[in-house]
Amino acid sequence: MRNYHYIAILLLSIISCQSEKEMEIEVYETSAAGNKLTRLESFEKAENTIQISINPEEKFQTITGFGGSFTEASAYLLNRLSKENRKKVLEAYFGEEGANYSLTRTHIASCDFSLSNYTYAKVENDLLMEHFTIDDDKDDLIPMILEAKAISKDGFKIISSPWSCPPWMKDNKHYVGGKLLPEFNDAFALYFSKYLEAYKKEGIDIWGVTVINEPHGNGNNWESTHFSPEEMTLFVQNHLGPKLEKDGWGEVKIFGYDQNRAGLPEWVDAMYKNEATSKYFDGTAIHWYESTYDFFPDALQYAHQKAPNKYLIETEGCIDAEVPHWQDDAWYWKKEATDWGWDWASEKDKHLHPKYAPVNRYATDMIGCLNNWVDGWIDWNMVLDRQGGPNWFKNWCTAPVIVDPEKDEVYFTPLYYVMAHFSKFMRPGAVKIGCEINNKEVMTTAVKNPDGTIAVAIFNPSDKKYAVEIKLNEKLTTITIPAKALQTVVIK
Repeated sequence: MRNYHYIAILLLSIISCQSEKEMEIEVYETSAAGNKLTRLESFEKAENTIQISINPEEKFQTITGFGGSFTEASAYLLNRLSKENRKKVLEAYFGEEGANYSLTRTHIASCDFSLSNYTYAKVENDLLMEHFTIDDDKDDLIPMILEAKAISKDGFKIISSPWSCPPWMKDNKHYVGGKLLPEFNDAFALYFSKYLEAYKKEGIDIWGVTVINEPHGNGNNWESTHFSPEEMTLFVQNHLGPKLEKDGWGEVKIFGYDQNRAGLPEWVDAMYKNEATSKYFDGTAIHWYESTYDFFPDALQYAHQKAPNKYLIETEGCIDAEVPHWQDDAWYWKKEATDWGWDWASEKDKHLHPKYAPVNRYATDMIGCLNNWVDGWIDWNMVLDRQGGPNWFKNWCTAPVIVDPEKDEVYFTPLYYVMAHFSKFMRPGAVKIGCEINNKEVMTTAVKNPDGTIAVAIFNPSDKKYAVEIKLNEKLTTITIPAKALQTVVIK
């Protein structure tokens, strides 16, 4: 009996020692102080302490992926760089040692970040698409995608979006603005099918499509086609969905909406009204442009509750209406006018557009999205020049990678490293898990990857340094996060 008692005490001691043992972690940091996805080996002490509790048993959405967009502007610029720098950029985005992008987007025919307006259906009233051609994409866009595919070991998904249907299908006959005429519903659905077929012949499988980019329009500035929620829903229900299914593209995902989050409720109400309207929609696509800081959690929660088994993917976000700063990391951490709203928002919306640091905007939005059921997040242009283009409308923006093709120089901005904190360590198939923090200044989220590792993102935009106690299954580890820093903690 004494032996059994001794063994029981020994087992309890072993269990106690294991519970007190610190977890095995790796910590990577990007900071205003200069770290760029730097692995940390030691931590300074901090007076202020916050606690993060991880609960793997509390499960939310499955992660589809993170990445950026293939645009004609980006592809054109890469073609102007040396072979060494072109490969350097693509390896940085798609290589295992780089950001390892897993979810991407591209445009169907031209967009504002094209060199000119073009359509794949150049012959008017070509209802059977007999003259359909993707030749405009063969010099720049398609080679960029194929080279990225060759680099990516795990592969990546592509979502494709038209900015405009062929102008001859619209009531105003222009690339900009106007509505799809009802008599061309079937022709536009066929246009999608022909696109999927043409790209497949080039060796590129398209994972998903959105019906149109920004159906509210963009102030009639560049390519657009206007849809109401009901019009888009009927087009998918009666034309696009059945056509893709009939032509053998039933596995291609169809996403509705594809614009800013404030408008989500009315769109998901129409899309997911009943079984018939929902049938062909695989998910909802969203953008972030109605605020520089608010990720609209109520709208995201509403969209998820309306269709809990559908995808909810951020398909576009960027620092827009800004000429990027060259070789100036500090600018990306400072409060600047980061979107059109600073100058142009109405008085009632002005509060949504304060000056906001570009890094803050990215990190805040990705963490906020993950904490509110979003399963994928796609940045806009992967590469732009020092002007923030090329863009035929001169709608300048900032990208994570800026290049100077004349001098064959490449600048990886802090935004690139922010993107990599998520795309590199939160892999497709990961599950968002419970993650609580007892501090309102610092944001956090966590996922459990398919390989069993847990990735915890922690963003501290404040001017304070914090000790961070991370608790997981009775194990505890303490690290330090400095002011103005983003960390990813990988728990083995």
